[in-house]
Amino acid sequence: MTMVSFVVANYNYAQYLPACLDSALAQDWPGIEVIVVDDGSRDDSRRVIEGYGDRITAIFQQNGGQRVANNTGFAASKGDIIVFLDADDTVEPDFASSVVKVWGPNVSKVQVQLIHMDSAGKRYGAPFPAWNPVPTPADIRRWTLTSSEYPTPPGTGNAYARTFLEKIFPIGPERDSFTDSTTLPLAPLMGDVVSIARPLVYYRRHGSNDSNLTANPALFAREVARAMERQETTTLFADRAGVTAPPADVLRRSWYVLQLRVASLRMAPEGHPLPRDGRVPAMIDAVRNIVLPGSEPLKRRLKLSAWSLATLAAPAPLAKRLVRKRFGA
Repeated sequence: MTMVSFVVANYNYAQYLPACLDSALAQDWPGIEVIVVDDGSRDDSRRVIEGYGDRITAIFQQNGGQRVANNTGFAASKGDIIVFLDADDTVEPDFASSVVKVWGPNVSKVQVQLIHMDSAGKRYGAPFPAWNPVPTPADIRRWTLTSSEYPTPPGTGNAYARTFLEKIFPIGPERDSFTDSTTLPLAPLMGDVVSIARPLVYYRRHGSNDSNLTANPALFAREVARAMERQETTTLFADRAGVTAPPADVLRRSWYVLQLRVASLRMAPEGHPLPRDGRVPAMIDAVRNIVLPGSEPLKRRLKLSAWSLATLAAPAPLAKRLVRKRFGA
């Protein structure tokens, strides 16, 4: 039987942990294990975790960040399929069985749709990513090579092949502190990425998580820097594996990175990390990228181009309002 391992890296999320762990333990697929790595929490997490007894594997360690915690959890896991389940998210009961159903020997990752929920667990919004049509593994590989991006969910929305992760784990301290920065861009280059167009994960957004970029203007620069780190890591591991890596200038072709560049340049330009970048180069990319190949449909490219050009040209107060509107604040 195919085993699915849920690896939960927890840090001070005691209030969300019960919902997270209960959802993993409620899977209708019998071959699962749940591993919780508590990364030096200072809240009530230990009591919550210990309350699950032998239904889970509990590991307590000093705080080292998500990368270290996921390294620990992966090393302790036995599954053929690994899900890095965020401690504030939940999964549907048929998450594991749905992933197993579409699994195959060449799969590196299965990705599913998510729905947002707030801190109280209230669900809102449409499922995302909005795949229309659902991308094939060949589509995703081509988009990764031409624009460095493909429509992928974050975190919990991904289930990875152990054989793929063994090629890159443990992730060293020279890499980004977020595991996704290494796994997401490499998966299409080292196997097939299969998409399930059904919301199987509830993705919590609240004031203390990293999905809330407008909480701190400097976070946009951080996200640009993470994109640069992803590209460096992708090239390194692709070369090691003997597979084709995206070209050196691929980040300038990415619509997602362009939005982050625009936000960074207008919200906190003094910390913008991309060399030789500025409002004029970003404007040029906002026009040029309309005709370059990628995953975004033409209508959305035109909208993103218009937003980018308007935000880059606007006076600072209006530009900041446009950024906040775009990123949901």
